[in-house]
Amino acid sequence: MQHETASPTARHHRHGSNAGQPLTRRDGLLKVTGRATYAADNHPDGTLYAVVATSSIARGRVRSLNVEAAKAHPGVVEVLTPANRPPLAHDPDEKMPPFGFRVEVLQDDTVRYVNQPIAMVIAQSLEAATEGAALLDPRYETEPARTGPSNGTRFDPQAIGVGAPARTAHGDIEAGLAVAARVTEAEYVTPSQYHNAMEPHAIVAQWDGDRVTIDMPNQALALSCASYAAYFGIPAENVVIRSPFLGGGFGSKAILNGPQILAILAARMLGHPVKLALTRAQMYGPVGHRGRTWQKLRLGTDAQGRLTALHHHALGATSSFDEFIEPAANASLPLYASPAILAEHEGLRLDIGTPGPMRAPGEASGSAALEVAMDEAAEACGMDPLDFRLANYAETEPVTGKPFSSKALRECYVEGAKRFGWSERPLAPRTMRDENGFLVGWGMGTAVFPCPHFPAEARATLRADDTALVETGGVDMGQGAWTALAQIAAEALGLDPDQVELRSGESTLPDGGIAGGSAHTASAGMALHNAGGNAIAQLAELATADPESPLFGAGNIGVVAQAGRLHRRDDEQRGETYAAILARAGRTEVVGTAKSTRDPAVASTHAMYSHGAVFAEVKIDPDLGQIRTTRLVGAFAAGRIINPRLVRSQYFGGMIWGISFALHEEAITDRRTGRFLNADLAEYHVPVNADVPALDALLIPEDDPHVNAIGVKGVGEIGITGTVGAIANAVWHATGTRVRRFPIRMEDLLAGSSAE
Repeated sequence: MQHETASPTARHHRHGSNAGQPLTRRDGLLKVTGRATYAADNHPDGTLYAVVATSSIARGRVRSLNVEAAKAHPGVVEVLTPANRPPLAHDPDEKMPPFGFRVEVLQDDTVRYVNQPIAMVIAQSLEAATEGAALLDPRYETEPARTGPSNGTRFDPQAIGVGAPARTAHGDIEAGLAVAARVTEAEYVTPSQYHNAMEPHAIVAQWDGDRVTIDMPNQALALSCASYAAYFGIPAENVVIRSPFLGGGFGSKAILNGPQILAILAARMLGHPVKLALTRAQMYGPVGHRGRTWQKLRLGTDAQGRLTALHHHALGATSSFDEFIEPAANASLPLYASPAILAEHEGLRLDIGTPGPMRAPGEASGSAALEVAMDEAAEACGMDPLDFRLANYAETEPVTGKPFSSKALRECYVEGAKRFGWSERPLAPRTMRDENGFLVGWGMGTAVFPCPHFPAEARATLRADDTALVETGGVDMGQGAWTALAQIAAEALGLDPDQVELRSGESTLPDGGIAGGSAHTASAGMALHNAGGNAIAQLAELATADPESPLFGAGNIGVVAQAGRLHRRDDEQRGETYAAILARAGRTEVVGTAKSTRDPAVASTHAMYSHGAVFAEVKIDPDLGQIRTTRLVGAFAAGRIINPRLVRSQYFGGMIWGISFALHEEAITDRRTGRFLNADLAEYHVPVNADVPALDALLIPEDDPHVNAIGVKGVGEIGITGTVGAIANAVWHATGTRVRRFPIRMEDLLAGSSAE
């Protein structure tokens, strides 16, 4: 007998649901009262403290370490160096797919970048370990550091990002440029940006025989368990990672790094729990960063302002020993209609730590260049920037011709422009001033981000007391996953979120997939949706097969789960509570399990993206060149919104990072030595409250029947992708000076010419 249950989406539209409501964060009280337990807050009995000694040169070898002096220091227990490091089961110079990088775990005395681990001191106190590390007094044989295009090594990468092709072509670029009425050509530079989450990377590792329990901030629990297991030669189920809270991830905490592996190794070697927390300065090197890019764009346009060709070339910095090339040029593939599009990448080997995923990898850097280039092309055509983008609006994915699963970008343009007041913008630059004589400029940029999906699993236990326990090994790194995932599960189970207990953040739970790529809510949420549906189906089976139930025989008609009861689809009055169904069946609970995967047929036939438009206002002191972003309006379409409060928070975070990218953030290195000159939060500039203007995020309604059964797209990263270009374009509109290097500096404006 077939038992039909209403889908959560249908139930939401028909009856209303707490999914879609702006509920406050479940973890908010714990965090603001200091009761949330982060990795470094764990202190098992017998804990030893590890401190990594890192290199102060970018290239060469460690000639000597004063290990004797360090070991003689009171409280020091052991010093790990290449001479005594126990072997690992996996070669650290061999990549481990899908997100594996080559790591530095004291395999030899070679130094490949500044802040590379060269030793580890383990002691009975953090102070003793720190002092012991200082006593090592390393001596080096130094080679010249390769720090930029003038002395780095160019190469053609086999792949970019996480396995994407280095070159994608559609149509004939040169033919498209040849027939263009105008060709706009310019080069843009984006800086290296380093992970500076409020919580630095930390780990507490303790062994029990051949089992290890790890407390750490981690965005990919199951994947990391498998990787650590490979390094230590144990089954993946013998690795338990606990990660209930993350103080920011942004991609860096999905990737294994050398210091963490060394801490686990030290714990096994010494038979004690070992705690390691990187210092702020040590975040610059071994934990990934956004790689520097040099991008060249050529845009051909016809007499009506339509693109005839779009050529995007990106040179991306990577390390001397591994490859992660920022996929910047690929930002030009999904957005604007053109008969010819070419995105291609080169690599540049430098003496730096290997870059890695950092919020909106590729899209952030690439869209910064693309959106300024589009503004320059609009200027060359004498067109308003918004009109120019509408003239080149893509109705299907430009390179593949696939239809979009949904696309409300036009609505984003219209509503964002209306809220901002774009229609009042004069076309010519340097024509607006405020009452204080400051130059005023308005700019815009288009936002876009793909909608990936990661396999995930979940379990839903429906209890006789009208509550439920739902479980998935997901991650809340500040985006509100605990809250949004509970709302999705509650809807699937026909309960209020207050009746649903969510367990997450531990690898022993069903694999919740990866918290990255703006895919976590969709991936783990779909698994919970399916698990809840499975539990409800079992409950329906019990009721419709029970002659004493008012639902007996209703299997072919179907039943609906709502407010803790099942009722017939054709008659809401004929139904009963979950508790009554379970009681008659002699059950205390039913347990539903499910997986979440994307139908490959849908993925092959539809292009899936979130879209948006960002409008920016800047005010600039005409004498000093000081830039202030004073207004940002973003309008975004990202499918079904589970929690508007959390989504707006994510959009705000993305737009604030866009301010940081455009005006503040840059890791500065000494060109001679490769050493960092601003490896702290005093000199590595990020926006503070005084830098953040009035923010407005519009949630544009969008129904996507293809992306997944709950219609959810990602929102975490898209806010950066339109904001950087919008601010840069507003700076041009205010001053008439086009700056093509980020972050935009006062001196660039005072010079009155484009930066090289």
